[in-house]
Amino acid sequence: MVLALAVLVGLALGRLLGGRVSALASIPIRAPWLFYAAVGVQIVGYPSGILPWSIGDTVATGLWLLSYALLIAAVAVNARLPGAVIVGLGMLSNLAAVVGNGGHMPARASALRAAGVLYRGVHNNSAVASHPNLPWLIDRWPVPAFIPMGNVYSVGDVLIAAGAVVLVCAGMGVRLRRGELAPA
Repeated sequence: MVLALAVLVGLALGRLLGGRVSALASIPIRAPWLFYAAVGVQIVGYPSGILPWSIGDTVATGLWLLSYALLIAAVAVNARLPGAVIVGLGMLSNLAAVVGNGGHMPARASALRAAGVLYRGVHNNSAVASHPNLPWLIDRWPVPAFIPMGNVYSVGDVLIAAGAVVLVCAGMGVRLRRGELAPA
């Protein structure tokens, strides 16, 4: 959800700064199949009750790690795009939190309650944790409960969102010139 909000912010900011939405179609994304494969793997691993199957936690965690490897590869081959390195840093932050905590992204119970998300144990790739490793990297802040599909987010998610805003604005033709933003 945070990523969708970041894209909307990027679109609005890009338009305010004179960018063109139509220019987004010409972003030279390399290996887009990596993004599609990663999303597909995550859907298989975490069908979220929408699709008619479920798989065990160990297999789902392995699929999540595979999807993240695909996403990191996608970011790496697209590192020349504005914002991609920021997205990559956010992904590496999230990956560190997940690997450092046994394969799940720890979430603060208080943040989950504030976001209106209620579960115990593991949900998708998140786990309620009272004493996680790398606590500064976990899902710690709530998206307000009044926002549809609200959840919790981490430092890594903030970096991913910031990179997405930069990528969208740059893709719309907004460029930094002598300390100020201006359309290209």
